[in-house]
Amino acid sequence: MGVDAHDTILITGLGPVGLGGVVNANFLGARILAVEGNPFRANLAMKLGADAVLDPDAADVLDQIMDLTGGVGVDKALDCSGNPRAHRLMIDSVRRKREASFIGEGGEFPLTASRDMIRKGLVLRGSWHYNLADYSKLINVIEQSSDQLDKFITHAFPMSQVQQAWELQSTLECGKVLLDPWA
Repeated sequence: MGVDAHDTILITGLGPVGLGGVVNANFLGARILAVEGNPFRANLAMKLGADAVLDPDAADVLDQIMDLTGGVGVDKALDCSGNPRAHRLMIDSVRRKREASFIGEGGEFPLTASRDMIRKGLVLRGSWHYNLADYSKLINVIEQSSDQLDKFITHAFPMSQVQQAWELQSTLECGKVLLDPWA
């Protein structure tokens, strides 16, 4: 999915993949709306360049997105959570003739071709990996986003502490956890 400075993007699920999406979208100049229930990760997303982070459990989260976009919805949406509620929110919040990408694997959710795709003219994509042709773009983002990436990697452990790293990652009170084989 191509994102640029003219886009408002919604990113749902701010684990390491979603936070990486925030870094990438920020690098590309997009306006970033995110949805995340974990306060640590919501705050980290703001530090990484998100313009707003909304609570997925708020009854009016779709209304909040529409208010933040002047009633038209977002240009692009990226789900990194795999949560069926996030999938529905993503499709409902994307404006006509735009696109949504699914990265987070998860449960099933109802999709009605007429309502969700045909009448809105939506393009829906699924992605499980980067295309090899995109690696040079990714390396460019990494090279030019070192300040954000330093914030994105919230903890580093030597290999001898892999269990502690795993336990921290499972608490969700972190961004990206790094195992450093040279530490």
